[in-house]
Amino acid sequence: MRTGILSAALAFFLWGLFPLYFHALHAVPPLQILAHRILWSLLFLLIVLAVRRQWDWLAIVRKPRVIASFVASAFLLSANWLVYIWSVNNGHVIEASLGYFITPLVNIMFGFVLFKERLRPAQWGAIALAALGVAWLTWQAGTVPWIALTLAATFGAYGLMRKTAALGALEGLTLETMVLFPMAAVYVGWLTWHGQNHFVTTASDNTRLLLIAAGPLTAIPLLLFASGARKIPLSVLGLLQYLAPTLQFLLGVWVFYEAFSKERLIGFVVIWTALALYVAEGLINTKRGRIQTVIPAQAGTHTE
Repeated sequence: MRTGILSAALAFFLWGLFPLYFHALHAVPPLQILAHRILWSLLFLLIVLAVRRQWDWLAIVRKPRVIASFVASAFLLSANWLVYIWSVNNGHVIEASLGYFITPLVNIMFGFVLFKERLRPAQWGAIALAALGVAWLTWQAGTVPWIALTLAATFGAYGLMRKTAALGALEGLTLETMVLFPMAAVYVGWLTWHGQNHFVTTASDNTRLLLIAAGPLTAIPLLLFASGARKIPLSVLGLLQYLAPTLQFLLGVWVFYEAFSKERLIGFVVIWTALALYVAEGLINTKRGRIQTVIPAQAGTHTE
């Protein structure tokens, strides 16, 4: 349990610090960062698989349905990465954090729409509050918070697909990067041919090292998350997941000094209230389930 909590918390902590990493690469265009992230991630993942001699999963990949599902999840993941990188390098870290705050509520809506899951009244209330908060932010800014909504929708959909995927975290991410590799390689090759590849032309040694580090920085938090998720209850994992957007939000306010007016704060408070309602309702419902399980067991023990 302790190891699981530590692993998951470390994964979310590392994800929460990602704005610092991408901000250090602000001189490199977001699409180039994405391409290098794919290339170096695949290299790192293949090294990990080779060390672990973990190749049995390749037999499953031959199935067309498996390939199709991972092609879809790969493009969702790349879209999420690209929007996030762009938002950090263009001064929208706070709005990016908002996307990951509302992702759990987007997951609830996916369950309702796609799987016809029943929502409890408190869950409906949380969704309504979050929608109200987004509407307030839209009205105040004069534009829809598209960064937050895009990140929440792509990451929510990606998580949904990975939840039912045939491969684990390491193998699945490897296959996704394999799917994206040809396009990333062609793009980097085209940039190099035209003298626009920052890794070759204008980048400093530090920037090159940061781009290469995209491999382990992508894979290690995911592996920590996968390890922790197997050892702790979903309720604990659900609470820990807010560590990442909280750190991102604090970095946006205190490190990058992004504008955060009182009007914008109201919208965030409404959404945070929705999340508090969602978490509290989940914890209460889980506790009730445990009590209902324990009481019959105790009754059975007395009758014996």
